[in-house]
Amino acid sequence: MQSRQYSVKVFELTIEDENQVINFFNANHSIFKDHLIVVNGAMSKNIEKYLKEMNLSFLHNVELPKGRNRKALEEEIKLTTIEDKVRQLMMEQELEKLSDKLQNNLEVCDKLLRSGQEMKTDKDLLLLNRVNSGATIITSGNLIITGQVSGIVKCSGSFMMLGATSRANVLFHGVGIDNKLLEAKLNRIEFVGNEIIVTPLLRKDISWE
Repeated sequence: MQSRQYSVKVFELTIEDENQVINFFNANHSIFKDHLIVVNGAMSKNIEKYLKEMNLSFLHNVELPKGRNRKALEEEIKLTTIEDKVRQLMMEQELEKLSDKLQNNLEVCDKLLRSGQEMKTDKDLLLLNRVNSGATIITSGNLIITGQVSGIVKCSGSFMMLGATSRANVLFHGVGIDNKLLEAKLNRIEFVGNEIIVTPLLRKDISWE
């Protein structure tokens, strides 16, 4: 096998105004002609055509790996181990406990939801992966997410279960949930009477060491 390793300068952007983007690259083409342009979110045919005509290298809705030091790498490995434990526990215990609450139209998905992607369903949803920043889930059924949530989640079912970062935007029946209440690796969110209750789960059940 033959291979080469490159160091690439990357410029990420989200397009809100096409003319503004075109004017920006027209004025700064000499600076960014050697960059890799990563467009997050929606990208029109006009912008795609323009980037090609300007000979700018670009990718659309691709999450590139970020530079990591040793500590960051150790944290990522630790997080992966935790998520694996959560998935196993969810499949073996929590789903069995919730089987009487989940309906027969349960939808199971194991794909990673990336920035710019949206998933909408009226079924109960079990997502066995992460929801990245810039991604959106909307469901009128019950919702369980075993991976970390950094994107937008809107649920109007009887309950939802998830864990979220500070970047997440989680709404239950249109009410925003404080991210500080979702720092546990898994939380149950539901109505008790007329009040929304957030209950941390697994914090005592799993040893993170």
